[in-house]
Amino acid sequence: MSDNNILNIIKRYKVLSTPAISDALDKLGIKGGCEGIKPLFYGVKAVGPAVTLKYLPVSVKKESVGDYIDEIKEGMVLVLDNNGRTECTGWGGILTIAAKARNIAGTVINGVCRDIETVSDLKYPLWSKGHFMVTGKDRVGLAGFNVPVSLGKTRVNPGDLIAADDTGVVVIPKEKITEVLKVAEEIEDKENKIVESIKSGLSLKEARNKFHYHSLQTKINK
Repeated sequence: MSDNNILNIIKRYKVLSTPAISDALDKLGIKGGCEGIKPLFYGVKAVGPAVTLKYLPVSVKKESVGDYIDEIKEGMVLVLDNNGRTECTGWGGILTIAAKARNIAGTVINGVCRDIETVSDLKYPLWSKGHFMVTGKDRVGLAGFNVPVSLGKTRVNPGDLIAADDTGVVVIPKEKITEVLKVAEEIEDKENKIVESIKSGLSLKEARNKFHYHSLQTKINK
């Protein structure tokens, strides 16, 4: 897939809600919702290919947890898997400033972050299980870069597409990006038509029946 095609696909995903994408994933029988991962603040979105990082409790040798940031390309979404740990972080203010300067699309953490004032002031798109002030320095180490990781109970492979908004985070497998997009656009279009029909005077039942609402998420049999 060419860079122009990828950019066009990302642009189309950005106008979709994560509920519409999630419904499309359901229809295609794909698990994609990331339970327990929430926006640090509202009003931002992120869509981009995943760069994955796997953390483990630190070994005897102390390791850096943030030097990777200098290698990340513009428009990527960082996915940090800290195994859901909430007692120490893997992301803070300095990483936020560096990521913003590099035009990274956003960060999603299976764990917690800190320095939320900096994140909020910069309006940097970030999703996590919460926030806590204790540093991950000397507590966690980078065990894998661009390896399979998890967000909650959802697997993320390098290059999978991440879409995140106020509702949460979904993962679209890289080999299904185009198929999911087509279905999600169809679902969002029909739901928008239902809303407009209700505003025009149809009852909810009439509008739903007209656009086959109850079958929008029905799994496709292949």
